[in-house]
Amino acid sequence: MTDIHNRNKQTVAALREALYNYEPESVRETINALFRDDAVIHLAYPFETLENPEALYSVVYSGLQEAIPDLERRDTIVMAGPTPHRDNWVGCCGYYTGSFEKPWLDIPPTGHQVAMRFHEFFRLEDDRIVEMQALWDIPEVMLQAGAWPMSPSLGREWQVPSPAPQNGLVPSPRNAAQAAASEKLVGDMCEGLGRYAEGGVEAMQLDKYWHPRCSWYGPSAIGTARGIRGFRNWHQIPFLNGLPDRVGSTGAGHLFADGDFVGFTAWPGMHMSVSGDGWLGIAPAGQAITMRSLDFWRCENGMIRENWVLVDILHVYHQLNVDVFARLREFNKARAGFSGIVNAGRPD
Repeated sequence: MTDIHNRNKQTVAALREALYNYEPESVRETINALFRDDAVIHLAYPFETLENPEALYSVVYSGLQEAIPDLERRDTIVMAGPTPHRDNWVGCCGYYTGSFEKPWLDIPPTGHQVAMRFHEFFRLEDDRIVEMQALWDIPEVMLQAGAWPMSPSLGREWQVPSPAPQNGLVPSPRNAAQAAASEKLVGDMCEGLGRYAEGGVEAMQLDKYWHPRCSWYGPSAIGTARGIRGFRNWHQIPFLNGLPDRVGSTGAGHLFADGDFVGFTAWPGMHMSVSGDGWLGIAPAGQAITMRSLDFWRCENGMIRENWVLVDILHVYHQLNVDVFARLREFNKARAGFSGIVNAGRPD
């Protein structure tokens, strides 16, 4: 007998397949069939929260496919499980790819294949999607287009890989005991991170949870870090120095697990103010912001070996009154072939 979590993965598989073999009408029909009419759909800036599932096709996917005519979705992680509040989620990690032929969100096309990471989380009830939280690494497309308008990354920018053992498409039947062990490991690690205010880095006990050869795959603007030392140098130290008062959004974030994989869903996940040393090259002025982050971890032999992290970087800049898209247009208006069309492909 198929349990509810594998059934939910099968439901979402219909959307994944439609986006892999992208045909406009098939994508539209699949979205309308799978999403409940009142589904809540949260997307990364500049798309934000959509009015209805139809907009997911007409506003979002159709614009992306116009820019990338041979648009194709590739999933590297598909996992599902319950949160402590008994909500049932499916988490998908992967990238959209194809030949970038026309401007999208004012990003100039390259004529070459591009890849844009996604983390997409779906909450299901009675075989229908009732909520979607999704972050797309839009800055990654800017980077590949040679149109970078923000501060440089400290970590390595590259096409982030799938899980090292190639086991991200977690098969059925679901192993509840293994999932519980993975969720506990990641949960304990997250609690350790929260002890920083009490005793600094030592109180976090990173070595207790993270494998010596761990990889932390951050979003474009932060990049990838290797090992605990790399994680601290290229992400954690700048993050803590610039956002020292960060706190989790009460009741907003939840872990769920499937096999060796753990997902984290929240909208938003944290509140903080930009102070201290500033962050991402933005001068500190005490501005209060929220942060959206959707994460995946892979556990191996009782340690965390890989962590995929997407943060809505453009939303952070937007809250700080920095118009990244205006900067992108200004930086690239002199390049050959740049149309300079304002808001090309944008929802507003």
